[in-house]
Amino acid sequence: MSTKEERRQNVIEVLNKARAMELQSIHQYMSQHYRLDDMDYGELAKNMKLIAIDEMRHAEAFAERVKELGGEPTTELAGEIAKRQDIKTIFSYDSNEEDNAIDSYNQFLLVCRDNGDSISVKLLDDIINDEQEHFNYFDAINDHIQQLGDAYLSRIAGTPSSTGLQPQGFVIAGSAE
Repeated sequence: MSTKEERRQNVIEVLNKARAMELQSIHQYMSQHYRLDDMDYGELAKNMKLIAIDEMRHAEAFAERVKELGGEPTTELAGEIAKRQDIKTIFSYDSNEEDNAIDSYNQFLLVCRDNGDSISVKLLDDIINDEQEHFNYFDAINDHIQQLGDAYLSRIAGTPSSTGLQPQGFVIAGSAE
């Protein structure tokens, strides 16, 4: 039987792996957001940015849980960032990444459950649901691109990239007080 500290370390380890995956996704999706925006696929760029923001929330939630457990949140990325991707490869690449994340997070959830951490199980369960939505979106866009090709892409070209989000950074938040 493992000690409470060993069980806690097992959970911290998988949560940091998940955080590293989220940090990689943030960088990947923001890189793709800029690329899509430069190619004038505004609607696709906007949604990519919103998904990157979801991943930022996930990375922060994992970091907060790691800190609650007495660990140090990782700042490492899980892997390399694919740059300068073609429009016809971005969405298949991303749907594959999300599918892998869902699989990994389900395994991490089992580690948390086996180590008696129901709070981390709930956190992973909630994030898995978000990742499934990301997967569904990327997979649908990939299908549209594969089946409709340039006709679909020409319909998206020139659409606005604004997310409509108001900046909520440190400077803006500080001026509200």
